[in-house]
Formats: sequence, structure tokens, C-alpha cells
Amino acid sequence: MPVKEGERTMSRKLSLIFICISLICVGCPSGPKKDEIRWVTVEEIARSLENQPPMKVGFDVDDTVLFSAPGYYYGQQKYSPGSNEYLEKEEFWNELNNGLDKFSLPKECARTLIALHKSRGDTIYFITARQKTETETVTDLLAKTFNLDNINDVIFTDLKAQAILNHDIQIYYGDSDADMKAAVEAGILGIRIMRAGNSTKRPFPEYGSLGEEVLKGSEF
Repeated sequence: MPVKEGERTMSRKLSLIFICISLICVGCPSGPKKDEIRWVTVEEIARSLENQPPMKVGFDVDDTVLFSAPGYYYGQQKYSPGSNEYLEKEEFWNELNNGLDKFSLPKECARTLIALHKSRGDTIYFITARQKTETETVTDLLAKTFNLDNINDVIFTDLKAQAILNHDIQIYYGDSDADMKAAVEAGILGIRIMRAGNSTKRPFPEYGSLGEEVLKGSEF
């Protein structure tokens, strides 16, 4: 018996409804739409700091000031191909903190931001969740890369909010949700830096999902 046109239309509508419900059930992205993100530029940050006295600012390291994926990729291939177990190995962190950053690329957004804060006379701190090792060359590398005199030693800690409070930091730049949450916990301004598309840190965060400002073009 032939199917009437009205029945075909109803069938299509039901199919579309089923697809939509299926997408909802498996979980669609729940973060803000791109046009709802609170975007900010370096120029806007600079204007907001006009007439403000010098302050203390903090930066995360991996995917914020350095594109350090090459070192992490090397570590995974050497210590635990196909898994993240390498992140639990002291040998990896010793290698990363003592030389592998020679393969890391400085991010252009970091160059611009650090130059801005240097020009204001701000004190700069670098805070990373990397595992602390007895020795490290990260501090010297950052000093040379960003032309920083009298650089503060890099702070290695998972307790970023406490480090922010201990050093009276007023602005903290970072790429991860943990960075933004640390800024909120410390009661200061957190500004999100975007990750490069080929970063080894997965999954990617939903930019703006915590209500933070996100720096335009900061994936580079």
C-alpha cells in the first residue's frame, strides 16, 4: 500500500526529533557559544591597567607561555607509548625540567603580554603544576626567552591558589580550568590563554565556561 505524502512528512519530522533527542542524550557541548565568550585583547588589558601602580602578575607555563608539546610527546613515546603513565615517572619530569624545553616554542601572545607587564614595572611569577625536581633549567630558559632580568624562580606546585596568595599576585594567566579556578579561589582576575590546536593536553577546556575573560588569538 503506497505511503501518503502527509505520512512521509510526519515520518521525517519524527526522525528529526529522534536525532535531536539522541544528541542531547549523548551529551552536546554545554559551554557558552562563541559569541557569548568574554573576549579580551592585549590592548584592552593595557588600557585597563593605565594609571594603575606596578603589581604582581602570574603566568602558567605549559600552553600559556610555552608550546611544550614536543617535550611531552617525546616523554610519552619514551616512557609509556599510548598512555599517560609517563606523567607519573620521575625520570620524565627530570628530563623535561632539565633540558627538553629547548624544543618548546615560546607563544607570541606570551611575548606580548610579558612585554606589556615589563613596561609597567610589574613583578612576574611563573607557576606550573609540573612535578618539582631537584634541579631545573626552566627558570633560566624563561629568562632568556622573554628577556627577563632578576627573574623569580619558577614555582612548581599543584596548589596554585595558595601560591597566588603567598605572592600577592593580582592577575593570573593560564590555559586550564585549574588555572582559572585557582584565580577564583584566590579572589583575583584570571585570564584564559587558548591552547594550540596540536597541544598534547586533552581534553580541551570550554573557553569562557567559568565566566572568565579569554585572550583573543592566544592559541599562538
